[in-house]
Amino acid sequence: MKLGIEGKLALVTASSGGIGLEIARALAADGARVIINGRTREAVDRAIADLGGESESLLPLIADNGTEAGCASTVARFPQVDILVNNLGIYEAVGFFDETDEAWRKLFEVNIMSGVRLARHYLRGMLERGSGRVVFVSSESGMSPAPEMAHYSATKTMQLGISRSLAELTKGTAVTVNCVLPGPTRTASVEKFIADVFPGLPASAAERRFMSENRPTSLINRLISPREIGDVVAFVCSERASVINGSCIRAEGGLVRTAF
Repeated sequence: MKLGIEGKLALVTASSGGIGLEIARALAADGARVIINGRTREAVDRAIADLGGESESLLPLIADNGTEAGCASTVARFPQVDILVNNLGIYEAVGFFDETDEAWRKLFEVNIMSGVRLARHYLRGMLERGSGRVVFVSSESGMSPAPEMAHYSATKTMQLGISRSLAELTKGTAVTVNCVLPGPTRTASVEKFIADVFPGLPASAAERRFMSENRPTSLINRLISPREIGDVVAFVCSERASVINGSCIRAEGGLVRTAF
């Protein structure tokens, strides 16, 4: 299935590794020009090499979009994009009573304001042109909050509201704004998190125990591959997904126990 994104310019924040890298891979595989973003030159260069090396379709962007200055740098370098994937996000497992004001502010700044700042700039141009895609990468925690990550869960729920609010601005255009909600995904940070929760266990055994004890409602009963999320996000960014707007696309392996 061709996605109809050949030649489109896509910005995927935090795309030097993990889910972001696989979103970039899926978009580039279907002909999009993809801006590969990371905070360091080394990380971006590694990602571009992983994606097949330097080419006109892979554009490096060294910027920390978790800051106001980083977002300003991004939009100055790339004033217009056809696809914006707000993938940047951080988390930490901390009990509620140990979550400081500073920790709440940090997660809000990175997880919320990065997407707000970039969407505020790029969505305006998309509406003027009458076409474009904005995707917020949220989390199953946005619908099923994690007690060990109250601040993270709150930011992911907030993304759902922001996404829907922005989608209302697109009425009558070919612009769409959606959220994709991954479940537990096999990224380096998640693997480290599981290893910390179950120290001394082999990785495969730790994963099985994590899924059975910490995420028992998962229907696939395993961690999700980042590439699986990349494929879902690429589809939502495509011309094929033109009727999907203002939606929350759950890609969490059936973990959330609702029928809608």
